[in-house]
Amino acid sequence: MNLFITAVTPGAALALMIYLFDRHDREPIKLLLKVFFMGVICVIPTVLIENLLMSFNVFPGIPGAAYTAFIVAGFTEEYMKRQVVLKGVYFNPAFNEKLDGIVYCVMSALGFATIENIMYVVFRFSDVESIGFYRAVLSVPAHMLFAITMGYYLALAKFSTTPEERHYFFKKSLAVPVVLHGIFDFILMSGIEQLMLLFIPYVIYLWVINLKKLNIYYNDSKNESVNEFDRYDEF
Repeated sequence: MNLFITAVTPGAALALMIYLFDRHDREPIKLLLKVFFMGVICVIPTVLIENLLMSFNVFPGIPGAAYTAFIVAGFTEEYMKRQVVLKGVYFNPAFNEKLDGIVYCVMSALGFATIENIMYVVFRFSDVESIGFYRAVLSVPAHMLFAITMGYYLALAKFSTTPEERHYFFKKSLAVPVVLHGIFDFILMSGIEQLMLLFIPYVIYLWVINLKKLNIYYNDSKNESVNEFDRYDEF
């Protein structure tokens, strides 16, 4: 039971954090829970696809690690997490400002990350006491950070004014998270000691760039809320 709580707590805490952060136009809780649990469910097809792709991994050493990091894990997981948002909420009227893109992508990612965490902490490495801590401070937050980037570009795609812009940002909403995710996993999988020296700086970099993205949309949401109030106040 303690291991289960350890596995679930990081995702739940980060989900609550992002919900409270969206203070000016909060999303319906039922919709957030829907996306979160769709993220949970999408683990099943993701694992099946990853297992299939791993059967084609005939590359030795570093190329094999790169294939696993960028294709098997990075592409498959980010694609499936984005599909949750596209199928579950992208065209919903509640998705009415850019910050919503980040909020919903984070909810999808944290649903996925929570089940993944249970698989690692409760089942695969239940005898390794430190695994819960390391995943709580690194792996689960990483899923959230990749999702912030995804939501940032997905929102730009949704609210673009031209088809060209929409297509450009839609592609980036998958490509950039895949690259970020792939680099994160590749550093850990490569076995290259010199690369490991870059891991913590890379994690810091992820936090810095994504907090900037989050802050941009937070300020947009705040300004839109103020403008909305001013319009009503005129009457």
